[in-house]
Amino acid sequence: MDWDFTLANYGPVWSFMVQFGLLLLFLVLGNILRRVIPLFRKCLIPSALLGGTLLLIVNIITKQFGFVLVDNRLMQVITYHCLAIGFAAMSLKTEKSTHKTKSSQVLEFGALQGGTYMLQAFVGLGITLILFFITRYGDQIVSYICGLILPLAFGQGPGNALSWDINFTNTPAAQFAGNGSFGLSLASIGFVVASVFGVLYINIQKKRGNLKVRKGAPTNDASAQDDTSGEIPDNESVDKFTLQMGFVALAYALSFGFMCLLGAISNFTNSIAWGFNFLWASLAAMLIKFIVKQLRKRNLMHRDYINNYQMDRISGFSFDLMIVAGVAAIEINDIKDYILPIVILSLIGTLITHIYIRKVAKECFKGFEHEFFLMSFGTMTGTASNGMILMKEIDPALKTPTSSLYILSNFPAMVMIAPLLFLLSFAGKSPTNAIIAWAILFVLWLVYTTYLFRRRIFKKRYKDTPENIWTDD
Repeated sequence: MDWDFTLANYGPVWSFMVQFGLLLLFLVLGNILRRVIPLFRKCLIPSALLGGTLLLIVNIITKQFGFVLVDNRLMQVITYHCLAIGFAAMSLKTEKSTHKTKSSQVLEFGALQGGTYMLQAFVGLGITLILFFITRYGDQIVSYICGLILPLAFGQGPGNALSWDINFTNTPAAQFAGNGSFGLSLASIGFVVASVFGVLYINIQKKRGNLKVRKGAPTNDASAQDDTSGEIPDNESVDKFTLQMGFVALAYALSFGFMCLLGAISNFTNSIAWGFNFLWASLAAMLIKFIVKQLRKRNLMHRDYINNYQMDRISGFSFDLMIVAGVAAIEINDIKDYILPIVILSLIGTLITHIYIRKVAKECFKGFEHEFFLMSFGTMTGTASNGMILMKEIDPALKTPTSSLYILSNFPAMVMIAPLLFLLSFAGKSPTNAIIAWAILFVLWLVYTTYLFRRRIFKKRYKDTPENIWTDD
């Protein structure tokens, strides 16, 4: 075939652009839908989720007429890469804050995220292990491992849920055939849970008189401001945004090289390399940020090349694309045999996440427990964007240190979540391994929870002093 840019070469020339254009078009349509229908707006349903759902429905309809609108494989690829790009951009942001934050609360925020992941993991895995042993002698066996996708879907969104759904599908011993759609379905439900239950919580607490919207002028939170002092000007030969994308691309390139290295070492390291692209991208971004900071300290770099505001835009764009593509990539035929575990995992996962975070918020974050709960619950069922949107409903001026604590707790949270990530491959090799992993996850949850409730357990109560209870004075 002659090389040209006509429809004769639709696959290599136009296919990606058409699919990419569909994502952006339905993202805009989702936003219009959100603006037109007040219920969606009041429930804080993300435009990306609405757009993805609309694209999924349209694709199902067109299939009935023999026309496939969405390339599911390409949508899965976009979902996979957007997760890592978004995490790299978030990790490149400089950790500045005008709020006074206590190191103990930074660690507690990290332990809360670690504890929630472990709770979702051992409860989810326990549920599907029970279903597996109940159904193993029947006609339709429920995979013992699919419950372990719950914390990935709720806590990390479509990208990682998709990645490990595919990994388990490709592992014969896991007896699982989600083909990516199981994880994507759970993640989509997580976004609805974050939005709807978050709004219900706000309205219920307001009616009870427990919650008031904090008013006042916005604080100079570095995560929300386009601070250009000391940065390259906009009229440079290269656009400032282009440089930000360059830093993100460098982080992802380094992570790709590291994944290739892990893949070449052994079968075990290869099994954990590719499912954690977001983790390696985050670590590479942190390394780049550290090097840039050292160069600035030694006066070898005279400008701040990394811009927090634009990194927020890159991560926001990546996560929006990830959500639309992830929902659109769901294949209904792949989940029809998993309706029961999806429903059970969603209901119980929502309940335990709500109760656990609520208890920790009351115990460790007095003075801004509602803001903390909304940020954490939104993040641990949807994404950080969901958490930030919910938190801003009652703290629009960002007067509490919640957002600052979230930024500063990223690294300790990553360390505390790491054991779960490295147990995934082990657990999928046999039901026995899954039971061992379940026990380890329970012990880790117990350790993190003991740390969070150490004052109560060891009778060291909070004292009613400004040092221990946050106020906005």
